[in-house]
Amino acid sequence: MFDAIDQKIMMFLQNDARIPNAEIARRLGMAASGIFERIKKLEERGAIAGYTALLDPVAVDLGLLAFVFVRTEDPVGGDATARALAKRPEIQEVHHVAGEDCYLAKVRVKDTHGLSTLMKEIGALKDVRSTRTTVVLETTKEVPFLPLEGTGRAKAPTKTKTPTKAKAKKETR
Repeated sequence: MFDAIDQKIMMFLQNDARIPNAEIARRLGMAASGIFERIKKLEERGAIAGYTALLDPVAVDLGLLAFVFVRTEDPVGGDATARALAKRPEIQEVHHVAGEDCYLAKVRVKDTHGLSTLMKEIGALKDVRSTRTTVVLETTKEVPFLPLEGTGRAKAPTKTKTPTKAKAKKETR
């Protein structure tokens, strides 16, 4: 689907979306124009969905993180509740899940009062039968990066120069 160079470009951009094309080109030993064209194609194919700044939730007064399991009366294949949940700015993610519950929502609010208000609004949605909420006390890991190579956040490799024979001999002495 993507060649090794595209993978490296995507890793560089995941790590720093503001990295100049010229810097990516330097690290990969390519022309900046080639990097520009590859990025443009990655955007057109939808692999690069956009560019954004990562904000610290505590710094912007949204320090309470919770996960809300939502059970609904939606008919099979219906997504009215999911669409209603997705409209809420406090809800960062909505996932249709298998199991007893229908949806899992990731929520960020200022405090427990904000969570209580949101929970009342979710409970008032037409087809919501019940909710279960888990409040996060501490986050060990939360990253917006996809593991493009192996597992975990892949670090984009930099281009390394192969030492010349003369340098290699000197280094082994």
